[in-house]
Amino acid sequence: MNVLQCVEQLASRFEQADLFYGHGTDNPWDEAVYLVFTVLGVAFEQASQDSSTANGLETREIGESELTTIQTLAEQRIQERVPIAYLVHQAWFAGLPFYVDERVLVPRSPIAELVLHQYEPLLSTPPKRVLDLCTGSGCIGIATALVFPSAQVDLADISSDALIVAQRNIEQHGVEGRVRAVQSDLFSGLQGSYDLIVSNPPYVSAEEVAELPAEYRHEPELGLVSDDDGLAIPLQILREAPAFLSEEGMLILELGYSWELLAQRYPDLPVLWLDFESGGEGVFAISREALIRAEL
Repeated sequence: MNVLQCVEQLASRFEQADLFYGHGTDNPWDEAVYLVFTVLGVAFEQASQDSSTANGLETREIGESELTTIQTLAEQRIQERVPIAYLVHQAWFAGLPFYVDERVLVPRSPIAELVLHQYEPLLSTPPKRVLDLCTGSGCIGIATALVFPSAQVDLADISSDALIVAQRNIEQHGVEGRVRAVQSDLFSGLQGSYDLIVSNPPYVSAEEVAELPAEYRHEPELGLVSDDDGLAIPLQILREAPAFLSEEGMLILELGYSWELLAQRYPDLPVLWLDFESGGEGVFAISREALIRAEL
């Protein structure tokens, strides 16, 4: 069997299995490509649904052991509803590969688009000190460190397990000299001020998590669930962030679908809701000065 045939076969199986796609892809073909290409070490640029432009994939034969691995993982994807990222231990964020396993959420934040644009026009100057709060795999903070090569970046999380994964990614991307993993319950273990705080915290209620597709049950609940209809942790961040922002500092916070509830409760909160070319919602920016003025 060649690569193209394998992808076509898996895409058909995934489609028939009625899987949920929300951890890096949104369709059976891309899901099959994700699995097959990662196992084989094939560059994703070679993927195409048009067999006439298959870039040699129709001549690349798959070895017996490789095929066994692919089929075993595909069976786990179908039967156990495990996200591909956990099966192959790799997820992509801002064009970069990150190690992931079930100790952290699978990266999928639209904040990646902000990183690729160096947070323009939200920042007037490159940040000297950055905090990725509730960091999980560390993808936001590490990607930010790579677009701001002079910045010092802290990756903070309450989960010691998540920080082990984040440390692995720090080393994978060679940023040990500027990026550190810090165990902290939100701001409790941090010191000093940051020019930029970026956070994709838990913002889903326990009731909503219970209703999510089976794929999400493989993710750590600690990274998803927040009390008060999902707003308890985001609101704590908003209230405590001013003490950790520099004078011109900026907070960028992701709320997902919970953004509507925040907007209803605090209609006068002076935030800038951000639009994304690649899709995504519920991310806003707010300055330290605006946070201080806000009544939360």
